[in-house]
Amino acid sequence: MKNRIFAIMLFTVTTMSVAFYPFKHEGFALANIFNHQAANGGIIVNEKNKIEVVFVLDTTGSMSGLIAAAKEKIWSIASTMASAQSSPEIKMGLVAYRDRGDAYVTKVVNLSHDLDSMYSKLMDFKAMGGGDGPESVNKALSDAVSKISWSKDKGVYKVVFLIGDAPPHMDYQDEVKYPEILKMAHKNGIVVNAIQSGNNHVTRSQWMHMASLGQGEYFKVGQSGDAIAISTPYDRKMSVLSRKLDDTRMYYGTKAEKQKQQKKVNATRKLHATASSATRARRAEFNVQKSGKLNRLGDNELVDDVASGRVSIESIEKDKLPAAIVAMPKAQQLQVIQKKAKLRQDLIGKIKELGEKRKQYIKTKVKKSGVAEESLDEKLYKTIRKQAGKKGLEYKSDSAAY
Repeated sequence: MKNRIFAIMLFTVTTMSVAFYPFKHEGFALANIFNHQAANGGIIVNEKNKIEVVFVLDTTGSMSGLIAAAKEKIWSIASTMASAQSSPEIKMGLVAYRDRGDAYVTKVVNLSHDLDSMYSKLMDFKAMGGGDGPESVNKALSDAVSKISWSKDKGVYKVVFLIGDAPPHMDYQDEVKYPEILKMAHKNGIVVNAIQSGNNHVTRSQWMHMASLGQGEYFKVGQSGDAIAISTPYDRKMSVLSRKLDDTRMYYGTKAEKQKQQKKVNATRKLHATASSATRARRAEFNVQKSGKLNRLGDNELVDDVASGRVSIESIEKDKLPAAIVAMPKAQQLQVIQKKAKLRQDLIGKIKELGEKRKQYIKTKVKKSGVAEESLDEKLYKTIRKQAGKKGLEYKSDSAAY
């Protein structure tokens, strides 16, 4: 009888082990599979926290200083968001706007894990046009809410940062006005924050109203953006290591997939060719975090897929292999992949080590300067920390990145 009971127990334990093996194998804790958020009315959200952020940016002539600050700080913002204890998946998008009669009214860059490509498009924006008072803010907000592919998941932290210095045109009769747009944003779980550049009192009133209706925050920065801009002795070395890390990527797939991957490679090359060493150091710091892996690698990256065991080199059709190794024997192909995988791990370790030194260097400089409280960086971080906390994302008090 005892033997029978023991056999039944053994069968049960074995069955449960097999059933839950995929979760153990992927590194999931069983307790995290269902994440109950009291702030969401008890709604069950995904075990993997996610952040979707869209910047709605005035790109008229008066915004040159803040656009330059955005180009320098976008990776710091990504790193700050990524510093949550759950290492959230991060997508970013962009809506650039001017006004009727300018070169464009709005330009929309949809949400994507591929922050390199989004950043590449941000780099192309120049401050031009405008100068005649109100701008097409309503149209920009409408595009941000309705033309962006937001997640339907109520557990995702979905947020808009509206950044501009001029009030919206309320006299365009054929446009939906921001009170109605913000009702739709709230219905879809999108928080809207309003960041005013400059001192226009009409803008201040409207921006505060928008932040209130958008369940978000209002704050003001100078025309230059008031971002903390500190170069460090580690920036140059980190940017060089980052380029080497990017060079370890190898892509495979169909012709269409390779074309898509090539666009990402081109965006990365553009970034290395034109961005400052400080910007590339911030990107390197983000890319070696768990949240940065999707941006660093993209889709169908051969080295990671083979090294992780998700894909075997033998299973990939010859015409789908990277051109650099397609003519090699399988054994040699595998040697190339293993060598790149080893180099990749070495580079990631070096970047992380330098990144910690960089953080400490900046932390000391910021503390001495006493400018942190009024900076764009700190205001963004406090806003993110407060709002993301309602979605279960926890941040350390000192995890703001600069």
